[in-house]
Amino acid sequence: MDTKKAKQRFGIIGNDHGLIQAIDVALQVGPTDISVFVYGESGTGKENIPKIIHQSSKRKHNNYVAVNCGAIPEGTIDSELFGHEKGAFTGAHDSREGYFEVSDGGTIFLDEVAELPLSTQVRLLRVLESGEFMKVGSSKSQKTDVRIIAATNVNVQEAIRKGKFREDLFYRLNTVSIQIPALRNRKGDIPLLFKKFAADFADQYNTQAIRLNEEAMQTLCNYAWPGNIRQLKNFVAQISVIEQERNISSDTLNTYIPQEQNKNKMPVLFEAENSNEFSEREILYKVLFDMKKDLTELKKITFDLMQKEGAAEGISSKVFEELEEDNRVTILPIDKNQKSIAIPQNLSLFEQEKKLIEKALGKYKGKRKDAAKELGISERTLYRKIKEFEL
Repeated sequence: MDTKKAKQRFGIIGNDHGLIQAIDVALQVGPTDISVFVYGESGTGKENIPKIIHQSSKRKHNNYVAVNCGAIPEGTIDSELFGHEKGAFTGAHDSREGYFEVSDGGTIFLDEVAELPLSTQVRLLRVLESGEFMKVGSSKSQKTDVRIIAATNVNVQEAIRKGKFREDLFYRLNTVSIQIPALRNRKGDIPLLFKKFAADFADQYNTQAIRLNEEAMQTLCNYAWPGNIRQLKNFVAQISVIEQERNISSDTLNTYIPQEQNKNKMPVLFEAENSNEFSEREILYKVLFDMKKDLTELKKITFDLMQKEGAAEGISSKVFEELEEDNRVTILPIDKNQKSIAIPQNLSLFEQEKKLIEKALGKYKGKRKDAAKELGISERTLYRKIKEFEL
């Protein structure tokens, strides 16, 4: 099976170089049994690549099973993939074959594999390494001869860094990687896809196919299509059903194209790389010290301006007194029953935290429970800090 026949058989529309390259790689790895990892955004048509691989392999006469890992609840994913024995859990009235058992001798496609829980990833790794698995509630290993093709629309390296995806599993699945280009990078294929979808809906509803003038087609190609081919198909269906006029202008088309992408995006919070390394108290110290630094710089700027304008010497000396008089920062308590704590500027955060713990322990005569309550931390954390500071 060549690239042209594969496109015809699986209804793939487009002549983009990236798309053709992905199909060629799928045809080359098809006769082998190596694992394949398919990358691509949601809606790009990743599901066609595993079908091409399966149909060009020696397993094409056996089962092909496609599983959307993101659509299966975490509590039942192991049972769905590996099966379960009777009585393994509440409601398991009969034993059940899992997808790996059903697809024995064939191919299994794990879509959105990055959504699998870590415990299931360990089971999957064992299948890849030894071809063995155990049903839920069973102590007996079973063998399976199945080819695994995985796909995801997330950044796997980022998921590995955050501990959400096992690195060893990634390298076992990623023997060969295939990248499906997003629709915004296939602008030359958008007119072809539009005409195909318009003709399909015209046949389905027994109406005349909608057409776009040159300006409207250019507008269609310039849109980013964040939902890719799936969004374009739904977009064509919407216009085909609603519009009475079959010749669509650019102005009419713009009423259907979402405008959200052109709006300014609101700022969002993101998790810093070392956010877990800082306590709330340390962050509070840093904010206060930054504020103190900004205030000092502001006073210096004010003094410079006064000096340039020939301000009185008394005013300048007052500014210097304000710069030098306060060498302490006061932290206001969150709890109104707590007293404010004065922290010298010349101490490090490490020393500040140590002194706070010493004061709390001294106040309550070494009683860790009361001291921890005073500091707003758990007794276990306080015990760890005492060992850390050698108090």
